[in-house]
Amino acid sequence: MIDPIASVEAFSLTKPREKPYLGNARKGEVANEKGYLVRSGNRTVYPVFDRSILVRIETESGVTGWGETYGLVAPGAVGEIISDLLTGFIIGRDPTDPEAIYDDLYDLMRVRGYTGGFYVDALAAIDIALWDIAGHIAGKSVANLVGGQICDKVPAYVSGLPEETLQKRVTLAKTWQDRGFAAFKFASPVADDGPEAELKELRRELGDSAKIAADMHWTHTPEEALELIRAMEPHGLWFAEAPVRTEDIGGLEAVCRHSPSPIAVGEEWRTHWDFLNRIGRCQISIVQPEMGHKGITNFTRIARLAEQHGLNVMPHATIGTGIFLAASLQVSAALNAVTCHEFQHSIFEPNRDLWVGDMDCKDGYYTPPGGPGLGVKPSEKALGLLEPI
Repeated sequence: MIDPIASVEAFSLTKPREKPYLGNARKGEVANEKGYLVRSGNRTVYPVFDRSILVRIETESGVTGWGETYGLVAPGAVGEIISDLLTGFIIGRDPTDPEAIYDDLYDLMRVRGYTGGFYVDALAAIDIALWDIAGHIAGKSVANLVGGQICDKVPAYVSGLPEETLQKRVTLAKTWQDRGFAAFKFASPVADDGPEAELKELRRELGDSAKIAADMHWTHTPEEALELIRAMEPHGLWFAEAPVRTEDIGGLEAVCRHSPSPIAVGEEWRTHWDFLNRIGRCQISIVQPEMGHKGITNFTRIARLAEQHGLNVMPHATIGTGIFLAASLQVSAALNAVTCHEFQHSIFEPNRDLWVGDMDCKDGYYTPPGGPGLGVKPSEKALGLLEPI
């Protein structure tokens, strides 16, 4: 018997941070009245707080599912898409068929070219909540719904070293190495002495066995990216992430062809079409699906395609309150192609009090949450921070 969807609610959740994501503001980086600052290294806006959009969907019998997407800037845009447009096409549907609902909602705006951005982020939050409900109704975890859990732990790499000097960043990395982590990634836009110097010093401190990657934040021309990658490669570059603008598929093709190090991309993609539009031209080595932008349906589709093409999958870490991270770990635990998962320690650790569940990350591994559905739900503290949008 179908237990149809009865209600859909969208909320924002904002939580202060001791220091902004990527570390304290550099010279000239000043937050405006909205709490937004622009990083000079990548010309991208970031809030000085953490913020997510959460979606709560409930069936007629009272089964509840939670979803989450990005709310870093302009959260009302995502909220309005959900409340004004999508909710009316979800009420009454069967929540145990999330993929069909996702595809129907995606098609609503096909004629208008809405293949990404806030629109697909809103779909991602709804999709995660529907899979959560489907799992609760079936009495199964999302991992078992998407194909079966094949591992109890997912290897993790430490991402981001939010300190103001190179020496402090190296010391922070060493602290995490001492806690059992063997893989790391630094952000080149805040590598103040340049990415080559950053990698050289990290290598000196962490040793030859450590894996060290560079996130290049889509900031370079192909020529610039290749020059930087070639300079880093002698110091043991694990992979170079996002070397050129995401729109520059030709540039990505050139970098992949000539780079001496593996190239990783995909965090900002929204659908499997983004994968298909690149894979024929670009010799990508690593695909990085981001649950908060894709939802479980498209995350799984992209990961399966990567698996079919013999590529490694290293999911992006999902910056939020734990809901879409739990979804990412659930799917990752069901995929052979997942070789490592990003660990955003500067968000995960301070936000542990925002979810209920046994999800954890220590000694170099994530523990995916147990139980039906996502295996996590918002804590009482998180519920107290929700604001309807």
